[in-house]
Amino acid sequence: MRARRWRTVLAAVAMATAVPPLAGCTAPEPQESAGPLPIAVEVNQSRDQYGKQAIQLLLTNMSGGPLTVAAAQLASPLFQGDILWERTGGSLELPPGQPKSLPARLPAPVCNRDRSTALQSTTHETTIQQPVATVRYSEPGRAGLREVAPVALDPFGVLERNNRELCLAAEVAAVTDIVLDRSLEVAPDSRTAVVRLVITPKEADGAGTDVRSMTIASIDGTTLIAAPADEPWPRNIRITQGAPRSELRLRIRPARCDPHAIAEDKVGTLLPLRVGVGEREGQLKIPAGTALRGQIYDFVTAACAPA
Repeated sequence: MRARRWRTVLAAVAMATAVPPLAGCTAPEPQESAGPLPIAVEVNQSRDQYGKQAIQLLLTNMSGGPLTVAAAQLASPLFQGDILWERTGGSLELPPGQPKSLPARLPAPVCNRDRSTALQSTTHETTIQQPVATVRYSEPGRAGLREVAPVALDPFGVLERNNRELCLAAEVAAVTDIVLDRSLEVAPDSRTAVVRLVITPKEADGAGTDVRSMTIASIDGTTLIAAPADEPWPRNIRITQGAPRSELRLRIRPARCDPHAIAEDKVGTLLPLRVGVGEREGQLKIPAGTALRGQIYDFVTAACAPA
């Protein structure tokens, strides 16, 4: 499966054409047009980057010889500004054929965009415009930095998914703040506990304007916590600007008790809300802070212990 995917990457990169160099950078040596480009770029996101507005740029050296990467950036119509990775603390060696993942922060998303410019029509379907990556690199025997600008592949739709999630979060934030309280209330028998979802609506924009609202259609469990069968979590909660602060008390139980539940946890303390606001619907993940995350781990450990 991996080999087939990289054959696809190689074929796509071979068809890409170079774009002008980055503004403010030293002009690179001319890039040969024949043959595949020396670096392939793929977009990905690790589970521990969820909720952190960060992704990975996966670079693969296709040149057959060693390369040293100095910087990489990704341009996409889905985001305001470029997605950047810059080398810190020494050079990044890129051996031939060995992918390396570079973490990069996402800039603010482009919301309410003109989809005619963000989409490209094909014979069979409409697809999101492919991003373009620009990588600065050097190679043995050639002085100075060169640049390559392949079309980047996003096989898992990472950029589109993050754009949707960030735009949804921005619309929710205009209506209300939603956070998890930092304290966990553990039952005397240690088998269940209560987390509190704190909802603080924003003030309305002013006289004569429409009061905005949103709905929490449902609350999902995570890989670590779930609702007890006899105490399901509330549904269809409507929140309106200017309403008083409120709390949802969610009783929780461990979702799993295998030894890897906590040791391998990445997203178990991100509480997923299925929300609707304006014309947007989707999943909004509310992270537990450091203090609450530790308490949840302790609770799951104690609740899963033999009686």
